[in-house]
Amino acid sequence: MLKRLVAACLLLAVISLAVFSLVYLSPGSAEQILAGGKGSISPEQLQRLRAEHHLDEPLLTQYWIWVKDAVTLDFGQSIQTALPVTDELGARLRVSLFLGAYAFVLTTVAGVLLGLFAALRRNSILDRAVVASTLVGLSAPAFATALLLLYAFAILVPVFPAFGQGTDVLDTLWHLTLPALALATSSTAFLVKHTRAAMLGVLDQDHVVFARARGLSIMTVLCRYVGRNALIPITTISALTFIQFVVGAVLVEVAFSLQGIGSLLVQAVAAKDVPMVQGVVMLVAVIVIGANLVADLFSIAVDPRVRLGRRAA
Repeated sequence: MLKRLVAACLLLAVISLAVFSLVYLSPGSAEQILAGGKGSISPEQLQRLRAEHHLDEPLLTQYWIWVKDAVTLDFGQSIQTALPVTDELGARLRVSLFLGAYAFVLTTVAGVLLGLFAALRRNSILDRAVVASTLVGLSAPAFATALLLLYAFAILVPVFPAFGQGTDVLDTLWHLTLPALALATSSTAFLVKHTRAAMLGVLDQDHVVFARARGLSIMTVLCRYVGRNALIPITTISALTFIQFVVGAVLVEVAFSLQGIGSLLVQAVAAKDVPMVQGVVMLVAVIVIGANLVADLFSIAVDPRVRLGRRAA
């Protein structure tokens, strides 16, 4: 755990330096951006802006100043709204996390159950139907599924809201059902495919065949012999799926007019809002690294052989 935490901190430092350097080297004048895009600015105003935002300092000096503030969660103010970046991120993060968690639950439940049933009924009609459905799901991009669901269940048959994110918990669930389904469609197919493959790989092993030959019930075999062995690759895929939901739902959020992290990043890039871009990217990096860290730790908890094998190595 300590090694992983140290590696995560080092990776965050590398990402922060890379993002800061790319923003520093990107085309365009930071002074004009900070001045609100005005065509003319006096030399005195230009010098004041440069001194106020440390733009007259070298790259590494600017980065060090930014790091000292970022460590205390101070990412500056947004150029668009003049509000603190952390406040903007906090207001938008709730929607993205709620949507990601909702889609993650749908994907995990449907993907694991369908993959399990398909593996247990190998070469049956159910197995072939599930495999065919995964091909269709993998071929459907999230934004296309979002538009189809929006037209079918919000316009043609107005069952769910077409836009907005709700107020209380139940209303938010109601508003985010279609976006969550749009995100979960292709990811569920991906998880079904890997769950089926993982289950088949374990079911064909000798100790599972021997357990079945001893007369143990299928539930006992699944819980005692199959589940923990097949859970490691499923956990890794699930962590990647959650990352995709939280940080990759830009087009779905735009389609349903959701005020999440994805739409905030699009707006910040279009407006060249440098502090906001840096804040969003760092938040995304923390989510990605944190999800992978949790997946690694869960794999060690599920299968001690992972811990013992690495210790022996």
